[in-house]
Amino acid sequence: MKELKIGGLQIKVPVIQGGMGVGISLSGLAAAVANEGGLGVISSAGLGLIHNNSSLNYLEANNEGLRIEIRKARAKSNGIIGVNVMVAMTNYSELVSTAISENVDIIFAGAGLPLDLPSFIKENNPVRLVPIVSSGRAAKIICQKWDNAFSYIPDAIVVEGPKAGGHLGFKTSQIEDTKFSLEFLVSEVLNEVKFFEDKYGKEIPVIAAGGIYTGFDMFNIMQKGAKGVQMGTRFVTTKECDASDAFKNTYLKAQINDIVIIESPVGMPGRAINNSFLEKVKQGLKIPLKCPFHCIKTCDIVDSPYCIIAALINSYKGNMESGYAFAGANAYLADKITTVKEIFNELISDFKIASLNANMPI
Repeated sequence: MKELKIGGLQIKVPVIQGGMGVGISLSGLAAAVANEGGLGVISSAGLGLIHNNSSLNYLEANNEGLRIEIRKARAKSNGIIGVNVMVAMTNYSELVSTAISENVDIIFAGAGLPLDLPSFIKENNPVRLVPIVSSGRAAKIICQKWDNAFSYIPDAIVVEGPKAGGHLGFKTSQIEDTKFSLEFLVSEVLNEVKFFEDKYGKEIPVIAAGGIYTGFDMFNIMQKGAKGVQMGTRFVTTKECDASDAFKNTYLKAQINDIVIIESPVGMPGRAINNSFLEKVKQGLKIPLKCPFHCIKTCDIVDSPYCIIAALINSYKGNMESGYAFAGANAYLADKITTVKEIFNELISDFKIASLNANMPI
């Protein structure tokens, strides 16, 4: 198992912990992953509700909450810490600026094309920029824009397949289509970035995400050319995960048929664990709405059956009757609460077994 290198950073175990909001991956989980030699990621979504400050409005509190979480992670770990910022968030620019001012190691940006992300970088700032994409076409568009406008190329690219949890960058009809499998997407992105790697004489590591759960999964996708993997769902059922016990127990109780595709208020399909809240939504229940947050640019509050940020903060706190849990396709495999260290040990062990079975050097 080779180190993952991103813009001069050396990630000993090529595992990136996915950014999961609201409140699922904060400083606790991110620091624990970083301490095991992986890359820990703080989700910037909804932090204004977790770090509520009566003297600040929601968006201001969100920025302050991100600052707090980064500093807490730094206090707990000397490892590599990243921040996930969704392009679709109304305060995307402010969150990126906050992450940079706090000297975070890496910014991951998805849920839209982060075409202007390099514009935030000041001279000699060491932050690395990693877009999250769901197609080779998106990777090419970002590379072309960054190259032409900023003479910069991504320090790495995460390609997220349709088995991921949360919002998916695919049409519902594409989710089960083998033409959009993670293996296919990784190959597609590798082909698109080669021109820019050659132009700059610099590797753009491609990181695979969505449905990666075991060390065997890691080995298989890295044989396809991925330099590392991003895993979110696998880390939810750990003691260090920042979610409530009720949220974690939703994973432990889930069966394979409980993992469903939903239509989110933000206008994208998503993968979640079915529960009574989602059943009520399917039955046409419209929960009385108001929108004091304006958190997502694409959210149409007039036609939405519920406020997604309210549902997700409820589930973070353990009120599953008024919210639900996003989850990857393999969430039903979780059967116990474990630790981040135990997961890393298992991933490394299984990766070694897969390597030996394939008669390849580890």
